[in-house]
Amino acid sequence: MNEKAIILDELAIRRGLTRIAHEMLENNKGIQDVVLVGIKTRGVFLAQRIAERIKQIEGKEVIMGDLDITLYRDDLTTKTENKEPLVKGSNVPVDLTNKKVILVDDVLYTGRTVRAAMDAVMDLGRPSQIQLAVLIDRGHRELPIRADYVGKNIPTSSGEKVVVALKETDEHDKVSIFEN
Repeated sequence: MNEKAIILDELAIRRGLTRIAHEMLENNKGIQDVVLVGIKTRGVFLAQRIAERIKQIEGKEVIMGDLDITLYRDDLTTKTENKEPLVKGSNVPVDLTNKKVILVDDVLYTGRTVRAAMDAVMDLGRPSQIQLAVLIDRGHRELPIRADYVGKNIPTSSGEKVVVALKETDEHDKVSIFEN
């Protein structure tokens, strides 16, 4: 695969996450009863960065958790090819009942990851709301799911791939489009 273009650099990612943090605070009138839940793997690091910005803005810590959706995926049998799935485990430190859960992920594409994450959240309690924050929305939905908070909308073709690189996993921050 060839890198076609760099969509976001480190500074643009930082700006997008700061804007998302402000929008979350505005839409939820603060962080009362809000729980940020990152979808493993990169969603967790994005949620941590958003939580840091919220703390800088509000002076308060937002409750955070992380979610492994491996066992909730509807494509588990097609991806694992008779291998056992690698389950990393979830860590959500509070009961989600009556909380405003904000799921955080890197890329919104078909919506299937988000559907799996919603199923996982419902197994942890009955939130009053589930909201979605993504760094990139690339279109091509297969399910009726939309993000409440978006760093950047990037229309793509189905032959392209959006790759999010973060310092925590990839040693640098950038979002690129690759084509086959």
